[in-house]
Amino acid sequence: MDHSKHDLDQLRSEGDINLSPRRQAWAAGHLDEATQKILARDAEVFLHQSLSTPCLNVMQACQGSYIEDNRGRRLLDFHGNNVHQLGFSHPRVVEAITEQMNRLSFCTRRYTNEVAIELASKLVSLAPGDLNRVLFAPSGTAAIGMALKLARAATGRHKTISMWDSFHGASLDAISVGGEAIFRQGIGPLLPGCEHVPPPDNRHCPFKCGHACNLACADYVEYVLEKEGDVAAVVAETVRCTPFIPPLDYWKRIRQACDRHGALLILDEIPHCLGRTGRMFTCEHYDVVPDMLVIGKGLGGGIFPLAGLLAREGLNQAMPEKALGHYTHEKNPVACAAGLAAIEVIESEGLLEQATAMGVYARKRMEAMATRHDLIGDIRGLGLLMGMELLKDRASCQRAVDEAEQVMYACLSRGLNFKVTMGNILTLTPPITITRQEMEEAMDRLEEAIAEVSGGVQSGR
Repeated sequence: MDHSKHDLDQLRSEGDINLSPRRQAWAAGHLDEATQKILARDAEVFLHQSLSTPCLNVMQACQGSYIEDNRGRRLLDFHGNNVHQLGFSHPRVVEAITEQMNRLSFCTRRYTNEVAIELASKLVSLAPGDLNRVLFAPSGTAAIGMALKLARAATGRHKTISMWDSFHGASLDAISVGGEAIFRQGIGPLLPGCEHVPPPDNRHCPFKCGHACNLACADYVEYVLEKEGDVAAVVAETVRCTPFIPPLDYWKRIRQACDRHGALLILDEIPHCLGRTGRMFTCEHYDVVPDMLVIGKGLGGGIFPLAGLLAREGLNQAMPEKALGHYTHEKNPVACAAGLAAIEVIESEGLLEQATAMGVYARKRMEAMATRHDLIGDIRGLGLLMGMELLKDRASCQRAVDEAEQVMYACLSRGLNFKVTMGNILTLTPPITITRQEMEEAMDRLEEAIAEVSGGVQSGR
């Protein structure tokens, strides 16, 4: 299939596109014959799809802040699919999983087990407000599906409002509320009643707010709620993991609008729950309590797939005679042991404070880079959920798509791994266990790559 550069530029997504000719050129210059053969075998047996197969490289190990490729090259991992809040293979999580496998490896349907109850109870004790009910699932996408079903049952409505450019998973129901073209285009009919509105992104705001944001995007959500009149839920990421960081009053205004129009508020925190932003739950930064909170990724301790739906107490009676999740691994004791150990590590090692402090340091380093390199258009972040937007021109906010790709591959060559989102945002999500020395090394490598792509030309500001 032929994909022009223009086509790839339009497929802005939560990850970097593997169809890019630059990826093929990088692989040819950096991967040895043995690695190329393994990648060829992978491509022969897995279905090809954007963002994964054909793959970038071959991994053989992961530990702490590092991944290791097939040739033994170690890379600081600022990607990690957002599962590695604790880094990779944290010994306390590995120990908890091992012990649980030896004690009770599986829990069949219609039975429960103590470790699942302990994890659910722990989450309830940490969650804000009256988010007192929990249901586990094997993936964040599945948890989103459960939230959508619960919203329908609780309200008697089926419509949703969600954001363009959002990502809630890759299943048919999740892409129906999601807003990325690369998942939606050409798929055919999606769920009915899925309305979309502009996201709170002041850098590329259709309401032309710029940095003096007047929350017109929040008012537009209420406008649609009023005009539709029968919306079941507003479904959105508290903070877009690219990241986009909404203004502080944004979610309070959305919460009030939902209450006025009888809609539920479902917040998706799958990529950044449990510490990445410096709080256990990202909505705590905004002092709002959603009706449902969806979590995942880091919940499994960076090892086991696990997600969860936290719901208000009042929603418990919405489906007494219906099955909401009913997943085979709903109360998997091994997964729950991993989740419980992960939370214990976050609390005992002071990782919320660590994420906040290290995020401040990293952003200061990147802001200093922005004074030296015109290519850097914006620095944004919350804790260790960070992004650097590259722009050809700051005044017009023209995206530097090709340059972002060049920087990513230049960093890979220097031992720093991250992904590019929306075509031009370097998304940087290291473990919250990262050391100061590791962060300094990562920032040094990043600036070296930016200087290389910029031709060594620095700003005079």
